[in-house]
Amino acid sequence: MKVIVYWANEDSTKLFNIVKESLEDLWLGEFIPLETSNEESLKEELSITKEPAFIIEEESIEFKDMIFEWIIPEKEEISSMFMSIIGWWQEEWWSCSTDSCGSCSCHC
Repeated sequence: MKVIVYWANEDSTKLFNIVKESLEDLWLGEFIPLETSNEESLKEELSITKEPAFIIEEESIEFKDMIFEWIIPEKEEISSMFMSIIGWWQEEWWSCSTDSCGSCSCHC
């Protein structure tokens, strides 16, 4: 998965920085690339009408979609979205302290 911020105005910088901070806070920065784009073809492909736009792409399943445009959510909202996408809503995933602990129902 990668995240793309459609980059065409000053608000895009703010969105990019919030997304970057959120990925780093969740320790996902090494696993989820964050890119910018101002390519007209991307704008047309995803029917972006207002800027900035937040796009998620998963190349392995040929998925690309604009999640939102024109708004700058709070960092907590972005973090919550990433946690939902990845599946961190399951409390037991957060409770493990070692690999293969065998004491919970997580996937370690």
